[in-house]
Amino acid sequence: METLRAEDIQVYGWAVDHGVLLTSEASVGLGLSPERVGRAVEVLSAVPLIRAVSGGADGPPGAWRPLDPQLASAEVAAAESRFRRGLAGIFTLWDTVDSLNALYASDARDGARTVPLELVESLGEVIELLEEVSNTCRVEVMTSQPGGGRPAAELEQSIIRDLAMLERGIHMRTLYQHTSRHHAPTQAYVERATSAGAQVRTLTELFGRMIAFDREVVFLPHAHVKGGAAVIRDPSTVMFLCAAFDRNWQMATPYSSALPDGEIREDIKLAILTMLSQGLRDETIARRLGVSLRTCRKYVADLFELLGAESRFQAGYMTGARNLLDTTGDAPPTGII
Repeated sequence: METLRAEDIQVYGWAVDHGVLLTSEASVGLGLSPERVGRAVEVLSAVPLIRAVSGGADGPPGAWRPLDPQLASAEVAAAESRFRRGLAGIFTLWDTVDSLNALYASDARDGARTVPLELVESLGEVIELLEEVSNTCRVEVMTSQPGGGRPAAELEQSIIRDLAMLERGIHMRTLYQHTSRHHAPTQAYVERATSAGAQVRTLTELFGRMIAFDREVVFLPHAHVKGGAAVIRDPSTVMFLCAAFDRNWQMATPYSSALPDGEIREDIKLAILTMLSQGLRDETIARRLGVSLRTCRKYVADLFELLGAESRFQAGYMTGARNLLDTTGDAPPTGII
């Protein structure tokens, strides 16, 4: 299923406003080529957000009628359910491969075994493993922490471990989301860590949570157990995850309490507009931005007021009409929202 683009939202808005969609009429009314309207029709019918009419009283042949977006939501929910079942099967397969690998793989010199994926369900064991790997870290540690500000107790536990590594000369880089800049415990943590030599940057949305040590071992959240972890040592997987971190790092903005956050707020607004144009719910947007649902809805309400929109679909249409999102590869306009 393709992601809805701004012009797809425009075509859907045309169908809603007119009750029926004809490619030729929408092309003229929206100022889009018939080919672009035809592509939008294909995407919208696949979601599904429109359906073909059968002719007669239902409408002229070749016409389409708009559908309730709740039908599309049900389709997305079903797709998500299939994805989660598939992901659970992958982890089961990893468990099987892991158990067989422990029997087969051994180090040629000293007989030590290397497990490519270890699933740890106990929080206590995860903390012990983190302490062990932190104490033996030689060069660098990379951390991606989405979800806004972290709990104060968790930050206090982390700063002790992090300062010990920094004192040994370990190169430390940490990524947070922009919204963490307004979280007092995170501000205090960053001040202590950066004073000791750590580097911290922020981005609107991160690719996921991870901690990587020496580009040799990566800790990821356990998919099913809160507080658990997937400890990855497979070189190819570790290399892929570290490359993802490096790409996010290059796009991120250095953390500074003295930095004016006008640019940061603009990034957040554009991210919300993008997710609104994709039809995402407030709960999903809040989770991806790392903010509370209440804060997210305030952001959305402020955007509606700035755009002069009264509904999500109207906001999506006006976003496309004003070219607020970059759909052609050029930089999006700034300062207009």
